[in-house]
Amino acid sequence: QVQLVESGGGLVQPGGSLRLSCVASGFTFSNYGMRWYRQAPGKGRELAAAITSAGGSTNYVDSVKGRFTISRDNNKNTVYLQMNNLKPEDTAVYFCNAHRLWAEYWGQGTQVTVSS
Repeated sequence: QVQLVESGGGLVQPGGSLRLSCVASGFTFSNYGMRWYRQAPGKGRELAAAITSAGGSTNYVDSVKGRFTISRDNNKNTVYLQMNNLKPEDTAVYFCNAHRLWAEYWGQGTQVTVSS
């Protein structure tokens, strides 16, 4: 059974940091590219960050460049999103996504709220 389980969300003040984790099971994690999407209230889902299967290449949406870092540990079947200098506009549900050719899997999401 394929599972992606996110954790690490919560309430943080502007300028603070959070580290999201997503643990994968039920498929060969190291064969899949991984992405973090986010969905703010009343908005569509946005691709925030992506990393290739071996971790050699990453990409970010412009609004998070320099503040967010995506990484992965293929020995632990885990992808991370380190989020620094958080802003209120980063408030969203963050979803983990695994993709390879025609296959795509999603986690259930974790809420991140940035507010004073």
